[in-house]
Amino acid sequence: MIFARWRARRDARVLIDHLHGEIVAAARRPALFIDCGVPDTMDGRFEMVVLHADLLLRRLAQTGAADLTQDLVNRLFEGFDDALREMAIGDVGVVKRMTKFASAYYGRAGAYGPALEAGDHVALAAALARNALRVEGVPDSAHRLAARALATRALLAATPSESLESLSMRYPVPETAPYPVPETAPYPVPETAP
Repeated sequence: MIFARWRARRDARVLIDHLHGEIVAAARRPALFIDCGVPDTMDGRFEMVVLHADLLLRRLAQTGAADLTQDLVNRLFEGFDDALREMAIGDVGVVKRMTKFASAYYGRAGAYGPALEAGDHVALAAALARNALRVEGVPDSAHRLAARALATRALLAATPSESLESLSMRYPVPETAPYPVPETAPYPVPETAP
């Protein structure tokens, strides 16, 4: 009986570590930094981990996997903590930065959520420009990033829940180019794919 519970916890931890690894791998795809203009900095990488985690967590929440989503959020913050400690930041500094990370994480989830749920490309591009790209206005790169995020969301929605909750889960990657843009876009659309 005790061993069965121990094995179940161990298996759950293996799954959480796997999902965390998939999020981090998806957040480090070169297209995000090359095609979508995300700065290749610690902040830029954090923003991409947050975006990809949020996309997967929203999909897992739809499947009713509340325990899994909470465990995955906990694992994400363990990863942030580990990264800070690898940079030789002391305990006091880690606590301060983790508080900022938590605030930023939930702020981003709140900023992206309504646009993601509505499939609103324009609102998502504006939120990504402000938060992930840290630029004024909404450049084409923000629209490419928004299109990529919405395409990823659609791929996750098409992924069966059994696959999402197994070690066979691979974070879906949308086509890198051309990115679909709404026909009623209030911005100039590039004639060629980036």
